[in-house]
Amino acid sequence: MKTIKKLSLWMPLLSIALACGSAPAVAKPNVILIFADDLGYADLGCYGAEKIRTPHLDRMAAEGVRFTDFYSAAEVCTPSRAALLTGRYPLRSGMCGDVERVLFPNSKGGLPPAETTLAEALRGEGYSTMHIGKWHLGIHEGSRPLDQGFDHSFGLPYSNDMDARKDLPKGATSSATPPADGWNVALMRDGKVMEQPADQTTLTKRYTEEAVRFIGDHKTKPFFLYLAHTFPHVPLFASPDFRGKSKAGIYGDTVEELDWSVGQILDALRKEKMQENTLVVFTSDNGPWLIMGSQGGSAGPLRDGKGSTWEGGMRVPCLAWMPGRIKPAVSSQVVQAMDWFPTAISMAGGKLPEGVAFDGTNLSALLFDHQTLPERPYFFYRGPHLFACRIGPWKAHFHTQGGFGGEPKQSHEPPLLYHLSDDPGERENVAPRHPEVMNMIHETVRKHKAVMVPGTKQLKSKH
Repeated sequence: MKTIKKLSLWMPLLSIALACGSAPAVAKPNVILIFADDLGYADLGCYGAEKIRTPHLDRMAAEGVRFTDFYSAAEVCTPSRAALLTGRYPLRSGMCGDVERVLFPNSKGGLPPAETTLAEALRGEGYSTMHIGKWHLGIHEGSRPLDQGFDHSFGLPYSNDMDARKDLPKGATSSATPPADGWNVALMRDGKVMEQPADQTTLTKRYTEEAVRFIGDHKTKPFFLYLAHTFPHVPLFASPDFRGKSKAGIYGDTVEELDWSVGQILDALRKEKMQENTLVVFTSDNGPWLIMGSQGGSAGPLRDGKGSTWEGGMRVPCLAWMPGRIKPAVSSQVVQAMDWFPTAISMAGGKLPEGVAFDGTNLSALLFDHQTLPERPYFFYRGPHLFACRIGPWKAHFHTQGGFGGEPKQSHEPPLLYHLSDDPGERENVAPRHPEVMNMIHETVRKHKAVMVPGTKQLKSKH
C-alpha cells in the first residue's frame, strides 16, 4: 500500500472567545456519494419514469436539489469513476484509453497511485472513509480502494459481467440465463475474496446493510461513504422481495431495489439525527445501455445512450440532499461529476491540493444559496478524444458516434451545433445560423486543449 502524505487541509475553528473557554470546532459534514451503474436519465419517477416506482428518490428530489442538466464525466464506467473521485477529466489521469476505455480483469493499468482521490483528501481532514460496491479502477497494487484513500472496502473489483464462467451459454447477458451463480465475479472485503462467485441477487441488500452499519458506527467522527452500486448494469439481478414486482420488468426491479436502498440510508441518517450534517448525492456513471433493449433503461427525450457523447450517453439523473441546509429546488444549471470533489473539500473546510489541475467547480453557492454559477464550458470526451463542447445552452459536436452497436464514428467540419434548451434530443443542427456561437466555441476549445495535458504530468508524487 502506498504511503499517503497527509494533506495540509484544515477546518476553520469557531474562534469566538467565551468566558468558559473557546467554543468547539464547527462540525464537519459527512459526505455520501451514491453511484448507480448505467441508470438512464428517464429511469426515476422524478425524471419522468412511469413504470418504475422510486418513492424514496422522489422524496429525496422533493427535499433537495434535482439537477436537470447534470453530466457524468465519461460515457462508460472506468473513466467516469476516475473523474468523480479525482475531480479531473479522465484524460488527465490516463483513464480513458483509445482501445481499452474500460478496465478488464486482464488489464495492466489502473488509477495512478499519484492521483489524489476524494477519499485521500477527506481522510487527511480526519474523515473515516468507506468504499462499497463496484470499484472498476484497477486491481493492481496502487490502484485498489485501500491504496486510494479508503479505510475499508466491500464489493466487486469490476463490472458484474466480467469473469464469466466458461460453461455459460453463448451470448448470455441476463438474469434469465444463466442462473445467479453463472457469473464468476468475486465479492471482496478489504482486498480479500470472501465469496466467488458472488450471489448477485443479494448485492444491493448487502451493500445497503454495510452502508447502514457504517453510518451507525460513525456518529462521532466525520465520514465519507462512496456507495457504487452494481446495478442496473447487465446482467440484472434483484432479491426475492423485488423480483417480478416492477411494471418495467427485471430492469425496473433492480431500480426499485436501488430506491429502497436509498430509503434505508436516508432513514438511517434520520434515525441518528445526522441528516442536517450529511450531504447525500445520488447520480449515475453514464447513460443507459440501450442495446440491451428492455434491460437497458431509457434516456427519455435525450439522444442515444451509454458509449456515446450525445446527451443520452452522459446527461444523467443527479440529486443532492441535506435537509435544513439545502433548500428544495430544481436546477437547470450545467453541473458535472467532477464538481463534487471541490464541493466536498470546501464543505470540510479544506483546500484543494496544490500543484494539481482540477476541472470541477465548488457548488456550495448553488446548493446552499441557490446562486447562479458563472457560465463555464463543459467538454465531452470519448476515450482520449474531445468529441463535443457545451457552453450555456449551446453544444457543438466535432465528432459523433453512437452507443455500443450504434452509428459509426463521424467527424464534422463544420461542427454540428444544437440549442439544448430548445432541442434536448439534438435533432436540428443550427450551426449555419449561428457562426458567432461557433467562433466562441472554437476559441474555448483551443484554450482548453492548450492546458489539457494527458497523463499525470501535472501531479507531484505522493511517495
